[in-house]
Amino acid sequence: MSAINDDLAAIIREGAEAIGTPLPCGATAAFQRYYEILEERGKNVNLTAVVGAADVARLHFLDSIALLNIAEFKNARVIDIGSGAGFPGIPLKISEPSVDLTLLDSLGKRTEFLSELCAALDLDAACIQARAEVFAREAENRDNWDIAVSRAVAKLNILSELCLPLVRVGGIFVAMKGKDSENELAEAQHAFKVLGAKLKTCIDYAIPGTEITHRAIVIEKVAETSPKYPRRYARIHKSPL
Repeated sequence: MSAINDDLAAIIREGAEAIGTPLPCGATAAFQRYYEILEERGKNVNLTAVVGAADVARLHFLDSIALLNIAEFKNARVIDIGSGAGFPGIPLKISEPSVDLTLLDSLGKRTEFLSELCAALDLDAACIQARAEVFAREAENRDNWDIAVSRAVAKLNILSELCLPLVRVGGIFVAMKGKDSENELAEAQHAFKVLGAKLKTCIDYAIPGTEITHRAIVIEKVAETSPKYPRRYARIHKSPL
C-alpha cells in the first residue's frame, strides 16, 4: 500500500472516530479505492477542485459521512441531487451500506463516472442522468424518498424547489451549507411554506483535522408539494420562491 493510501486510511479512521460514526468492515479500503478512481478519472473529467489525499479525505469523505450524525440513514431511501463526483451519497453508502441510494446528476459524463465508480466499489446504487426539475415532475418520482441530500451550490430556496417534491411526507431534505447561511435560510422560509415543508433543525459540525465548520440544514416535508412545482429551471432561477 502506498504512503498516500496509508495517510488517507488514517485520516478516515481517526476522523470517523472523532465524528462518532463507526465504519463497517471494508469501508476504509473502499474510500482508498474511491480516491484512486477520482484521481485517475479526474484527469479527463472535471469532478472536483479538491486535490490530494488528505484534502479529499477530509473535505469530501468526512464532510459527507458527518451527515450520519444529522439524520437516521439506516435502511432509508436516499436521493443525492446534483451528485457530481458522488458527494455526499457514495460516502454515506460506504459508511451505512443499508442505504437505498439514488444518485442524480444532469451531466452524462458524471453519471457515467458514478456508474463506473459504483461498479468498482461493488455498491448497489441507481445512477440517473436527468435535470432535477424534470425528474421531479414525473409522477413515479414524487414523494418517493425518505431523505434527499444535496451539496449543490444553488441557493436554498432554489434547491428546495428542486428537492422537496421528491421527498415523501414525513421525510427530510438535508442541505449541506456553510456556517454563514443565516440570510439564505431566512430567504428560504417562504419556499418551505409553499412547498409543504418546515425547518426542522440546523446543525453545525466541524470537519476533523481542519478549522472548517459546515452546516446541515434539515427541512421536514409536512404536506404534499403542489403538482405545479418544480417549475422550469429558467423560471425558478428568475423568480425563486
